[in-house]
Amino acid sequence: MIEIHTILEQPEPADAVLTLSFQDRQRSRLRANLDSGEEVGWMLPRGHVLRDGDCLRADTGQVIEVRAAPESVSTARAEDPRLLARAAYHLGNRHMPLQVGDGWLRYHHDHVLDHMVEEMGLQVTQEQAVFEPEAGAYSGGGYGHHHGHD
Repeated sequence: MIEIHTILEQPEPADAVLTLSFQDRQRSRLRANLDSGEEVGWMLPRGHVLRDGDCLRADTGQVIEVRAAPESVSTARAEDPRLLARAAYHLGNRHMPLQVGDGWLRYHHDHVLDHMVEEMGLQVTQEQAVFEPEAGAYSGGGYGHHHGHD
């Protein structure tokens, strides 16, 4: 098993790829398989969320790129920013991780939340998509993410 203890500050060319759900990208300790099938295990700093494109260094020296896996999400759309803000407020009140985009909000699929958001006037679709929720207002110390994503 390949062991990992280091999160790189800047991305580097990767030797391998590790595709994970958002739930697994939040874990500080995990055993998983690289996309190639090799087993890896890590012990990383608590409170750090791995993001799509982050790179890890294995104890062997290998660089492993993290990719966000598509997962079952609900995407709520509205042209009215006030509707989006209301929906974000109510989802936040339920402590739901929330991804915010131009004209849309995304959260892990939940039919009860879908109904609530639709009742507010938003159009909701269930889909398989990468889920990259907001890091949170108080996450500054544990999230050293310095590169952009296309």
